[in-house]
Amino acid sequence: MKKHSWFQVVSFAVFLITNTTIAQTTTSITGQEVKLNTITTSVPFLSIGPDSRAGGMGDCGAASTPDVNSMHWNAAKYAFIEKKTGFALNYTPWLRRLVPDINFSYLSGYKKLDKNQAVAASLRYFSLGDITFTDINGTTIGQFRPNEFALDVAYSRKLSTKFSTALALRYVFSNLTSNINVGGVNTKAGQAVAADISTFYQNNELNLGDKKAAYSFGVNISNIGSKISYSETAVRDFIPMNLKIGNNLTLDLDDYNKLSFMVDLNKLLVPTPPEIARDSTGSPVYGADGTLQLSSGKPSNVGTVAGMLQSFYDAPGGFNEELREVMWAVGLEYWYDNLFAFRTGYFHESASKGNRQYFNIGAGLRYNVFGIDFAYLIPTVQQNPLQNTLRFTLTFNFESSKAGAKETTN
Repeated sequence: MKKHSWFQVVSFAVFLITNTTIAQTTTSITGQEVKLNTITTSVPFLSIGPDSRAGGMGDCGAASTPDVNSMHWNAAKYAFIEKKTGFALNYTPWLRRLVPDINFSYLSGYKKLDKNQAVAASLRYFSLGDITFTDINGTTIGQFRPNEFALDVAYSRKLSTKFSTALALRYVFSNLTSNINVGGVNTKAGQAVAADISTFYQNNELNLGDKKAAYSFGVNISNIGSKISYSETAVRDFIPMNLKIGNNLTLDLDDYNKLSFMVDLNKLLVPTPPEIARDSTGSPVYGADGTLQLSSGKPSNVGTVAGMLQSFYDAPGGFNEELREVMWAVGLEYWYDNLFAFRTGYFHESASKGNRQYFNIGAGLRYNVFGIDFAYLIPTVQQNPLQNTLRFTLTFNFESSKAGAKETTN
């Protein structure tokens, strides 16, 4: 495979994944000056939507019908899945227009213990391709393949006929430097542990006019966990703790046609970078004790729980900036005879918070235990790592229950 400069590839890939910018700068977007204050985290690969079904619906998944890839979106959905056992393999090329060997893979599976309980597990793997390490003189000092992975396990249980909850545990490993020495500092692989807490409500006994309808609502607080560091001396950084809220309304148009409308809201539960106080020359201002002074906002070097709570009120721009930190997505899924699906959606992030805005289209096919899904992303305002890239998902579901044999839950 093609070799790349390690610093160039790692830096560029991380930049595109997180859409990071220097806090409190301005840039021109669509002819208007926008003050940028993007929230950044370590291991952003945890935030990547792994499957093509949600990827074809604007990354809506918190309240969509349960499927094998529910671990990422809302593990509480597993308790309502009608099939007994299933697994899926997802593959996403990354930055394919620039480099040939960066990719994201996701393997997930579940097992129903009984009609009220389910367990699930998943493995996500992100590879940055082959990297050539060089010293300051350009001399090759080694080869390396930076990679990150996360291993998840979850338990989901119904608390009533319409409500469920779940707990998921996660181990995260991120090795981006192969323990090389950078600027006299020895680096190491970053490691973290985290948990997801989620709930799901589903009511399939509604009517909208003369049509049968179903409504579902989901909440997932994900990646509640330890900070991560890549050296012994570096400040530990937050992982992408996130609040996801979703709604889904499904209409049975007739015996063969079904249509679902979804709306998801997302907010990172990570402190917003504060605005640094500067003197007349533009230099940062330090206090008598040597601490950096702030002109607005709150210090972001806090603990996990404090950071989650602070994320709701610490934006330097006040309530208006807090609202801009909420990302929203809308999705549409159409099924014909529970065999063929067409999907589309839109994802929106504020221009001052990363400016990820894109349309998705996708399709799915089910035949007996086998399913295949595709998704395609169309950016509307900027370059995107998934631009002009097809994403693939293969699913297998076995031992469908009699009640669920005719349900499209995957």
